Amino acid sequence: MKVVDVAIIGAGTAGLSAERVARGAGASTALVDDGFKGTTCATVGCMPSKLLIAAGAAAHAVRRASTFGVFATHRIDAAAVMARVRQERDAFAAGTRGQIAKLPEGVALRGRAKFIDATTLELEDGDRVHARAVVIATGAHPSIPDGFSAIHDLILTNESLFDLALLPESLAVVGAGPLGLELAQAMARLGVQVSVFDEKPTLGGVDDAELASCMQDVFKDEFDLHLGVALRADTRDGRALLRWAAGEKLFDRVLLAVGRPPNLAELNLRATGLELDERGVPRFDCETMQCGKSAIFIAGDANADRAVLHEAMVEGSTAGFNAAMFPHATQRRRSVPFSIMFTDPPLALIGQRSGVCGKTDYRDQGRAKVEARARGLVKLYASEQGAVLTGAALFCPGADHLGHLLAWQINAHASAERVLGQPFYHPTLEEGLKPALRQICAQTQVHLPPMEDFGSPAGE
Repeated sequence: MKVVDVAIIGAGTAGLSAERVARGAGASTALVDDGFKGTTCATVGCMPSKLLIAAGAAAHAVRRASTFGVFATHRIDAAAVMARVRQERDAFAAGTRGQIAKLPEGVALRGRAKFIDATTLELEDGDRVHARAVVIATGAHPSIPDGFSAIHDLILTNESLFDLALLPESLAVVGAGPLGLELAQAMARLGVQVSVFDEKPTLGGVDDAELASCMQDVFKDEFDLHLGVALRADTRDGRALLRWAAGEKLFDRVLLAVGRPPNLAELNLRATGLELDERGVPRFDCETMQCGKSAIFIAGDANADRAVLHEAMVEGSTAGFNAAMFPHATQRRRSVPFSIMFTDPPLALIGQRSGVCGKTDYRDQGRAKVEARARGLVKLYASEQGAVLTGAALFCPGADHLGHLLAWQINAHASAERVLGQPFYHPTLEEGLKPALRQICAQTQVHLPPMEDFGSPAGE
């Protein structure tokens, strides 16, 4: 039996952060993983999806160049597109594996692990690891709902899509969340006939009717949208046949993007005595990552809380430090919730989207008009007292960058007045935030900064 201070299950972003911080705090560590293939981000998530999106954006730019009086033709070489996706993806994944290779001897243990008790793990080869504290960082996996077994051989997920040698002629995307919409738009721009389906009536997890309507207006120009529909799947002549109440259609492949449940089923959590929620996830403190008062901590996608990379890194480091210090646990203040969907335009969701609201319609924004990207909507939210910014929803050009600026200001509890007092260069997309900020000030009876009295540049 191997005895260590901290054992970490899973060598993804959260697990690697937990191991590094625990070891840095003076703890002896064991990092258990069944493959050490690299992080989800590098292998099947953030990076390969952005590579595919970048290829689609290049094709789209050529296609719309005539808007500026520039005439060009393009030919999409699907094999070359996918070859570059894999080449760059593999380079990112190799970088992660290089970090693992530099771990001290004996830290990395290959194999699946399960709990024998709250502080003892058993590997699939029968070896055991005993630790003072354990960090669960097992990640998540694509969900394949019931009802799709008949088209099993035609199903794609984010774990298989990027290994395609060629692109299908037609693709059904089941799931209109961020992953589904990103990949749907990228594939459509690469010449694939795309239809998107979802049982829910929403897009990108947005429950604001005005913003959702704006998103639908944008996306329906690029692919078919079928929201609020239940699907039945079958095969016909080697293709996938999808039926819903209003119709049916044949597709070469079906991409399932309906969620990623945590990888917890094989851990034998019953042996830990932990309290589990209705999804089978241990109940935990999001500021310490500790499960109850136990010696078990949970971080990253495994806890099904904030499934984005920067949160996984923070959660992993918090879990690793507190596991090393167990039984003492230090609370770490969480940053404002912040997510980005990398469509065109991007969608950025930040903080609490309630309270006083100011908005900007980007169809009339100067820089967006210059670039022929004038579409989208921004909504900013603030407290009634003091106009302190609390949240934002941005679906507009540059939202992935504007979102960062706002997340930093919201995290610092800045007011709309304070942000308006910052320099805004002209003409920029950032200027589009000013009308929304002014509306908040007006509604909360906060005085505008003096320079605002002089008016605004045209097309702000």
